[in-house]
Amino acid sequence: MININRYTLSNGLRVIHNEDNTTQMVALNLLYDVGARDEDPDHTGFAHLFEHLMFGGSVHVPDYDTPVQNAGGENNAWTNNDMTNYYITLPRQNVETGFWLESDRMLSLDFNPRSLEVQRQVVIEEFKQRNLNQPYGDASHLLRALAYKVHPYQWPTIGKEISHIAHATLEEVKAFFFKYYAPDNAILAVTGHITFEETVALAEKWFGPIPRRNVVPRSLPAEPQQTEERRLTVERNVPVDALFMAFHICERRHPDYYAFDMLSDLLSSGRSCRLVQHLVQERQVFNSIDAYISGSIDQGLFHITGKPAPGVTLEAAEAAVWQELKALTEESVDENELEKVKNRYESEQIFNNLNYLNVATNLAYFELTGKAEDINQEVSKYRSVTAEQIKKAAQKTFVRENCSTLYYKSNLSVC
Repeated sequence: MININRYTLSNGLRVIHNEDNTTQMVALNLLYDVGARDEDPDHTGFAHLFEHLMFGGSVHVPDYDTPVQNAGGENNAWTNNDMTNYYITLPRQNVETGFWLESDRMLSLDFNPRSLEVQRQVVIEEFKQRNLNQPYGDASHLLRALAYKVHPYQWPTIGKEISHIAHATLEEVKAFFFKYYAPDNAILAVTGHITFEETVALAEKWFGPIPRRNVVPRSLPAEPQQTEERRLTVERNVPVDALFMAFHICERRHPDYYAFDMLSDLLSSGRSCRLVQHLVQERQVFNSIDAYISGSIDQGLFHITGKPAPGVTLEAAEAAVWQELKALTEESVDENELEKVKNRYESEQIFNNLNYLNVATNLAYFELTGKAEDINQEVSKYRSVTAEQIKKAAQKTFVRENCSTLYYKSNLSVC
């Protein structure tokens, strides 16, 4: 059981706290409720760009990293379609440095053409390395655009195309910052060797003076139900063919989410999982295969990806996957198989929350999706999933009219 304290500043900043005196460190995790889904379709990649810009200097601190290093701290950040997350860990005696640095860049960045150009080039290079010059790198772009027709999940965090970042103006960047980077659009989770009273005092001192920005609640278009199978075939200069399948599933807050998460583990978590055991080891249809859910806050996707074994066509590989999915829709999962998945998840949760930084990150996330206290109920929610719930989830989801399939063919294999 994680003991949680909470406090809300007058400007709307939510502060979540957990004291852990087994460490001499403190973690500050600052989560902003903005991700790629909040971008304009013609100006994508901005949320990810800001992940980089936030380290380029704020209004009073020209260099973020040097004070962190001088205080013996470490920091990093990540962005996805739903949120942007920053964290910093420091020795407890230097924790105020973290409050100072994070509050100053929430107040305002040092917007200037030089910083924008530097970070623009970093992001463009990342786009090229991950999505253009890497084998299968554009698969996410292709599959998202196939599965989503209305919702902004149709583009990945990196953005639709390089030109959106290449042509971003300083005025557009400023507007994005002041629209979303605000105390009333953020959650600060503080964990480690620090009392609740000290946390509140430091939060009030450093974040309290930042004005509320009255962030407008998002109103995103709902993705219509998919009613027909969607398919796309591309050829690329990659070593082997690859199969990508995506099925629409519920949003993160839906009770069925836990059944889908367990379904993905039943199919591809560990060497004894169904897809690996049946399609890799026994039938040798695939060299590798994986199943996972996107975990999106809005309605997400259930992914199945694999690379067929030599001599196996994509058509034959896909047919083998459908056979495995059909079995899940017709027969209830064995209780021993189900218990194994539940045990694995529970152990992962226990070990994950032993680390004070992980606790800070998780508390901020649970506060975003509901309330931080939900973290203490998560294991029981997985434990309560029944074989019948999993069967019903499979029956509803694993149908062809709910599937988007990408055949990623190797040019080398047809030469």
